[in-house]
Amino acid sequence: MAKISTMTTKGESGKTYSFGVYPMDQSFREIGGIYIITERFKNKEGQYRHRFIYIGQTEDFSTRFDNHHKSDCFAEHNATCICTLVEGDEDNRFAIETDLIRQHAPPCND
Repeated sequence: MAKISTMTTKGESGKTYSFGVYPMDQSFREIGGIYIITERFKNKEGQYRHRFIYIGQTEDFSTRFDNHHKSDCFAEHNATCICTLVEGDEDNRFAIETDLIRQHAPPCND
């Protein structure tokens, strides 16, 4: 499957981040980054929007979604997309993840 679109969002810091949007069954390369599990939907104006379900980080996208510990929560919240931002540096990944979680407080990050 191919990338569906791109999505931008802001963290608590005000910094803007750009993510590639993929279907939930997407296979990924062995690379690290931040990911947002979302429900993608069309609003009444016909524009696509994302409801954030979970925000995380990983050193390896290629294995992170196999048996994810929050997969039941993803299903409960109608997850349809995985949005990814490539970031190789672990410290940067944790900082971005924290920035986004503080801004969006997704239900599966409790």
